[in-house]
Amino acid sequence: MLYLAFITSLFGSIFLTASIKMLSVFHFIDWNPIGFAKKYYLFEESHPFISWLFLAVVIFLINFIIYLIMQYVHQVPAFITSLVIGGLIAVIAEWFIYDLPAELYSFKKLSIPFIVMVVITARFIFETASFHYQAQLERNRLPYKESVIK
Repeated sequence: MLYLAFITSLFGSIFLTASIKMLSVFHFIDWNPIGFAKKYYLFEESHPFISWLFLAVVIFLINFIIYLIMQYVHQVPAFITSLVIGGLIAVIAEWFIYDLPAELYSFKKLSIPFIVMVVITARFIFETASFHYQAQLERNRLPYKESVIK
């Protein structure tokens, strides 16, 4: 089961990192995705690829933890959970990046394409976790009733 979580998280982090890079290249987001390196004095003398790799690793770890948690929430449809949790993660991330005040006009600064990319990645992870958990339950189910003596 951890193998599937690893692979799913890996591809989710690659997709989200590449999506953030494309959003940055085409100016759909106003913030620098690897701006944390300058803010926290990380990787100052290194190539920007190292900062992007570190960002991908952090996204991978978050995806891995979310996969492990969400496989046990298979009763709720993945569409709803990915929309709510993915949207909240994206809004909170941009809220901290922009350091916005808690006012209604602050929502205008949020990037809709970034929120959509995070929700798409969350949907991929949640749906995969739910599917593989249910498939594991089906594989472990006995072909006969438990009350029958064999």
